[in-house]
Amino acid sequence: MSEIKKDKFGPEYVIEVYDPKIGMEGFLVIDNTTLGLGKGGIRMTPNVTKEEVFRLARVMTWKNSLAGIPFGGAKAGIVWRGGNDELKQEFIRSFARMIKPFVPKKYIPGPDVNTTEKEMALIAEEIGNWKGATGKPADYCYKNPKTGKKMCGLPHELGSTGFGVAQAAATATEAAGFDIKKMTVAIDGFGNVGEFTFRHLQKMGAKIVAVVGSRGGVYDHNGLDLGKLLKLKSQNKPITEYPTGKKIKHSEIFELPVDILIPASVTDVINERNKDKIKAKIIVEGANIPMKENIENELFKKGIIIVPDFVANAGGVISSYAEHKGCSPKQMFEMVEKRLRFCAKEIMEKSIAEKRNPRKVAMEIALKRIEENKK
Repeated sequence: MSEIKKDKFGPEYVIEVYDPKIGMEGFLVIDNTTLGLGKGGIRMTPNVTKEEVFRLARVMTWKNSLAGIPFGGAKAGIVWRGGNDELKQEFIRSFARMIKPFVPKKYIPGPDVNTTEKEMALIAEEIGNWKGATGKPADYCYKNPKTGKKMCGLPHELGSTGFGVAQAAATATEAAGFDIKKMTVAIDGFGNVGEFTFRHLQKMGAKIVAVVGSRGGVYDHNGLDLGKLLKLKSQNKPITEYPTGKKIKHSEIFELPVDILIPASVTDVINERNKDKIKAKIIVEGANIPMKENIENELFKKGIIIVPDFVANAGGVISSYAEHKGCSPKQMFEMVEKRLRFCAKEIMEKSIAEKRNPRKVAMEIALKRIEENKK
């Protein structure tokens, strides 16, 4: 098991909680609050550890710094081995009570693996503060008694992360001197992130020619119809039942002759087995850690332009900040577009001009902002 490495950035708090009545065990790591309150989601998985939570909290420190929002980095995890909805609610409420001294003074939870708008509403309710979590349901509202302003939740289902991935893809394309309207795109994953990435890139004029899920996918060089894919999704049918094009295995999407490849599913989908088969000019990391850094560096040296994960998928946390500020969905999308395009443009133009790995360029910018804001 890896250890939590303490350095000049943190972590500031490493909290372990346990409720002996129901067996709830959880972790909260507040890594760095130099730029503001710690922000990061709560995941509920069987094997989550405080070391894993720390690594994720550190990524949030860099992601929030790069996004230019006044949030620090944090993350939480609850050991969840399964159970009915009633038990899950008990676990959430118990965890919320135990971390209440930190929320929202030092930490603001949000959705993550196996937690949704429903759990965020429970946390805010248990904390007794509308600002006790972000990613709440759209009808979970609060009226500020001082200003009279009505503030409502901005759930993950609005698609802010996928919207941001599309903005990052378009910005990287422009920085490289290409026209997004002439680009072909392959998307690995058709969950919330993949679906909304597809939706918004298509609106920009890009041609989405391939999509895969865990049960396979489809490739059609003429472009795919979003409506037909959504119908299959609503019926819980595999993408391979798409009526036209060529049926492909999950692994085959990484070998296709496309301009832009967007891994938007799980960790390490680009690996030693397929890295040399990639033909894309640009890779936009919609998912967290879709490849190890050494592989990322190898592909960069081959001339592939790569938008790092903590840049490309920052739309979700920017949306969290918008919700915290009481923005409407329209204002939130405007904020995501403005901040993500500015961030991606700065990083990608500098990377291309200096022929340096975008991840290294991004890290330098994130570190500099934190260093400059230290008290």
